[in-house]
Amino acid sequence: MSKRKNKKKQSIYQLLISSIVIICLAVSGYYGTQNIEEDKNTENNIVKTKIQTTSTPFDLSTIPEYQGIPYVEINNNIPEFKEEDYKIESFENYSEWDEFGRSGMAFANICKEIMPQEGEERGEIGMIKNLSGWVQKRYDNLIKDKYLYNRCHLIGWQLAGENANKKNLITGTRYLNTEGMLPFENLVAEYIRNNQNNHVLYRVTPVFDGKNKLASGVQIEAWSVEDKGQGICFNVYCYNVQPGIVIDYATGESHEK
Repeated sequence: MSKRKNKKKQSIYQLLISSIVIICLAVSGYYGTQNIEEDKNTENNIVKTKIQTTSTPFDLSTIPEYQGIPYVEINNNIPEFKEEDYKIESFENYSEWDEFGRSGMAFANICKEIMPQEGEERGEIGMIKNLSGWVQKRYDNLIKDKYLYNRCHLIGWQLAGENANKKNLITGTRYLNTEGMLPFENLVAEYIRNNQNNHVLYRVTPVFDGKNKLASGVQIEAWSVEDKGQGICFNVYCYNVQPGIVIDYATGESHEK
């Protein structure tokens, strides 16, 4: 009888141990699955978290002096859109001129619908002459296209089809226009051409120091909506400078170095 009792006890112990092991494995598996799901959720929310940062007033003192490169990255190259900006619908917003006649922020959700149609040509804008800081000057030996200033679109014509809209124009150097802003405009335009159902939040903010008539530069932010910034994501400051030329930003006057 004692042997049977011992075998029965062993069976009970083995069953108990097996039950404990199974419970432990089940609990471990549950929490492991939870951790995996949390990790997945974290990965999916990384991009969304980035766009939920609150936009703060631009601090020009945080921008390093121009060092021969047309732009510098801001906020680790992550745009500072608010959560309510993150939407899949086209829009365009252009600020009224301020008390000094200066253009303000231009903001659009770029998509195929608002871009110029294929084959459409840009019209003239030379009739707009009252831009703040527009003191045109010619430098034959320093600038390929001779003239210091361009009428710079904040949101490029190729992105929104806005041309002779004074709210979308600032006085910018040829260097700002072609070396600073244009490459980023081209990135967005190319992205939309390759992803014709997608949208790109695109905001350009001219940055003025005090009451200066001429912008010191522009901040450009962009974010591709549908793929959560995987296609387009940048936040840069482009310098409104011209190599070899000294500019008075208070007036727009200039001279050779």
